[in-house]
Order: sequence, then structure tokens, then C-alpha cells
Amino acid sequence: MLRRCLMATIGLLASAGLVSAQTPPSPPPAAAEQATSLAPMEEPQVGDHWTYEMRDEITGDLKSTMTHTITDVSATEISVRFEILGKPGFGYQTYDRSWDIINNGAWRFTPNDGTGIRMPLAIGKTWTFKSSDSNSTAGVNLKRTGTSKVTARETITTRAGTFEAYKIETSIEMRNANDPTKKSQAEQQAWYVPEINHWVKRTYVSRADGRVRERGALEMIEYGRR
Repeated sequence: MLRRCLMATIGLLASAGLVSAQTPPSPPPAAAEQATSLAPMEEPQVGDHWTYEMRDEITGDLKSTMTHTITDVSATEISVRFEILGKPGFGYQTYDRSWDIINNGAWRFTPNDGTGIRMPLAIGKTWTFKSSDSNSTAGVNLKRTGTSKVTARETITTRAGTFEAYKIETSIEMRNANDPTKKSQAEQQAWYVPEINHWVKRTYVSRADGRVRERGALEMIEYGRR
């Protein structure tokens, strides 16, 4: 359960509440055209969307292709619907305006999961976070602590285009609230692009009992604005 919560909070798992039908997304445009044809997306708007490929970095296999689409924006929150290619239905996540997850359907994070950004970004900037994570259905409560640091400004190329991104490295530890001896750790690297208000790539590794359990990557292949 600890490992599943760690993975869910970096956006790599779909929630269980998938209820409506899905149609496959259209093929992504050429990278050069995509990178130059879109106006800046610093302020989130309904209809903004980003499509990612998720890979298992242990086996090298493509696990899924998913699209995140903004469905609602308020002064404090961003609501996102995500859909997985080839699977029926949708999942939903609620973020604050810094892209920290507040809830993802199964889990609720108080005040948030801490995996978002802290503007303005600059190389060397660091921040810490703490949260209480609860899954009322499973009856599990966790305590989370973590640290993030902006380690570089890098040029990164994906199928969606070439971008100037801030590289943010995050370390997370989670302990069972009722049994602190049960714990998991995760390290994440995220490449965030201010102009499209999202990350273009994320890699992660999770560990339990000091051993690697999961290693994966999420890479953007398309994005757009309604």
C-alpha cells in the first residue's frame, strides 16, 4: 500500500473510479510543428491537455499511454481528468495551483502531496513538505515527508518537441501512521517547462526494505490548448 501511494502521487497510476467510455486520441503532430505553434500556457485553462507514454524502466516495456485534461479551474484548485489509451473510462485528480495533488479519488493528501513546483524556479532552490495521506476505503493512513531541489536548467527533446526545462529532484519517505517501522522511499526527477505549465518528463524509483521495487518513466508525446 505504501508503494502504491508513492506511485499514485507522481501521476503514474490511474484511479479505480473509471466509469465512462473513452475514444483513442488522434496521432500527435510532428515535434517541430508542436513546439512552435502553441501560445504560452502559463495560466491553466479548461481544455489544456498533455499526453504521456509510461514505460517500465526495468523491462523497457511501454506500459500505457495516458492523457491529462483540465476540466475545471478555480482560484485555488485545478481539476484534471485522465484517460488511458485502450482502457474504458476516466480517472480524476485534484491539484492545487502549484500542481501538488490534493486527492486522486482513492487517496486524500492533507494539505497536499508536495510533488508540485514552487515558483519562481531557480537553480539551487530547495523546499520541504509534509503531509498526512489517507485512504478511507482501505483504512490506511500514512505520514509523508520530502525534499525537492531545482538542480539544473536543461534542453530536453521528446516527441512533443524541444523545450527549455527546469530539472527538479525530489526525495520522499512515507511511514505507516500506526506502525512507523513500515516505510517506503521514492526518488523522482521531473523536467518542468513554464511555457506549457507542465512537466515534459518524469522518472522515478521506489524502494521498500532498501530494495528497488519499481523504476519507471513518463514522457510527453503531445500537448495542446482547446
